[in-house]
Amino acid sequence: MRQPSVRARRVAAASISLVLAAGAAACGPEDNDAKGAGGDSTPHKGGTLTVLNANAQQDFDPARLYTSGGGNVPSLVFRTLTTRNRENGAAGTKVVPDLATDTGRPSKDATVWTYTLKKGLTYEDGTPITSADIKYGIERSFAPELSGGAPYLRDWLVGAAGYQGPYKDKKGLDAIETPDERTIVFHLNKPEGEFPYLATQTQFTPVPKSKDTGTKYEEHPVSSGPYKVVRNENDGERLVLERNPHWSAATDAERKAYPDKIDVRSGLDSSVINQRLSASQGADAAAVTTDTNLGPAELAKVTGDKDLASRVGTGHFGYTNYIAFNPKTKPFDDVKVRQAISYAIDRSSVVNAAGGSALAEPATTFLPDQKSFGHTPYDLFPAGKSGAPAKARALLKEAGYAKGLTVTLTHSNAKDFETSPEIATAIQDALKKAGITVKLQGLEENDYSDKIHDVKTEPGFFLAHWGADWPSGGPFLAPIFDGRQIVKDGANFNTGLLNDTSVNTEIDAINKLTDLDQAAKRWGALDKKIGEKALTVPLFHPVYKRLYGENVKNVVISDWTGVLDISQVAVK
Repeated sequence: MRQPSVRARRVAAASISLVLAAGAAACGPEDNDAKGAGGDSTPHKGGTLTVLNANAQQDFDPARLYTSGGGNVPSLVFRTLTTRNRENGAAGTKVVPDLATDTGRPSKDATVWTYTLKKGLTYEDGTPITSADIKYGIERSFAPELSGGAPYLRDWLVGAAGYQGPYKDKKGLDAIETPDERTIVFHLNKPEGEFPYLATQTQFTPVPKSKDTGTKYEEHPVSSGPYKVVRNENDGERLVLERNPHWSAATDAERKAYPDKIDVRSGLDSSVINQRLSASQGADAAAVTTDTNLGPAELAKVTGDKDLASRVGTGHFGYTNYIAFNPKTKPFDDVKVRQAISYAIDRSSVVNAAGGSALAEPATTFLPDQKSFGHTPYDLFPAGKSGAPAKARALLKEAGYAKGLTVTLTHSNAKDFETSPEIATAIQDALKKAGITVKLQGLEENDYSDKIHDVKTEPGFFLAHWGADWPSGGPFLAPIFDGRQIVKDGANFNTGLLNDTSVNTEIDAINKLTDLDQAAKRWGALDKKIGEKALTVPLFHPVYKRLYGENVKNVVISDWTGVLDISQVAVK
């Protein structure tokens, strides 16, 4: 999921807005049970659920979407080989079968994965779903005109690197075999024990070749889920879903599909969304949002109102906000300077700048504070709650900066409470106490993103953030610290430009593990090993606080996304 500012990582607040932001265990609404507000919390079928969003549900084509795990609007229409367990908190980070009978059967070395489809699967028109449809759905995601989805398949599948999709190459991918209508086999060019996580991505949605209309498919994609698209206006700004009469709950243990209709209305200002959810008038009483958080000022008002406070869903997503260093530039080529800044950070002031402790939790590890990531508690440069300027000054003296130094911190001007001026100013104030003068360089969001993701222009000292495509240490550590993923002529995320053979080798070794619990422990150990290099300063993990209407029932929030699971919601 995800740098949210980059299309390739846009899982975080929209999936996640982008991000989807999505540390500690997530929970349902505060001060009431996870079933939702109201006297009768038993979920019932029927009614219309309204979704009020800031961002339009653009590119409503499974090939073009970058979403994983399910729980958002696309998962109501698109089923995949696997999905996530639709439960609150940590239980929701588990992979479970969706279209498949299990989460996949790996070969001994995890380079071949085999799936069998459930019996009785059909599309919205009643025709059967076959393994060939899933193969075709994946192949069309390689077409340049349908780009935007997760990039993993191009890297993982044998011979897929140069494939241009079925419109140009009708032969298809030999790496995907369909020996019969219910069996599909994937051949990978390296061991990947986390393939079941990848199989939750929308690229694994079946698409009937005879109904494929290319770039126009998004206007009416053929549903394999409980709802079908009956209206799509202005590229997802208004999206109306109604029941798919051929969906069978007997084949789908995860989606509850309580409402008869889903009405998604986007392009709204975030303050308007929260005002409407707060008032809960008319249709808004049965409304939710999948991309708009409460801000600090709004949260303060809500907290003082018992009724509103009972309608706030709280969740955590695997996401870390941090300081990044470019060790190729002075003075950050000296590890003692990087360590000094790590000691000087005042995380209390940073958390306050991010909206307070209700919206941000201090971080001393790069991996989020969740078991599924393999979180291993450590604090290699203990700064306490308000920084350790004396320790920072001592390190600067050892580095030859006894009289202090002046550095420039690059940040975004976007008011996102993550990489924005508020956070930068908090860092500036803390470092001043350690004898470090910080000049702030604020850039507009696009300029900021372009600058920090280009090896040629990457600053020495800047704010960054990262969200995982699925709840594991793999998609969290590898893009940031695997030296083989350094991109010299494109979007680069390995901000520390680390290319350590021992780190790369350990990443490969962990990827071979199909026991995800064992893999998690090793991701945690690797996180600590990398942390010793002081290439980043973890600052905080965001917390999601989202309102929902007074007639909304069955609120489920998992640690996979940290936000309300729309597939579980019922309306009064």
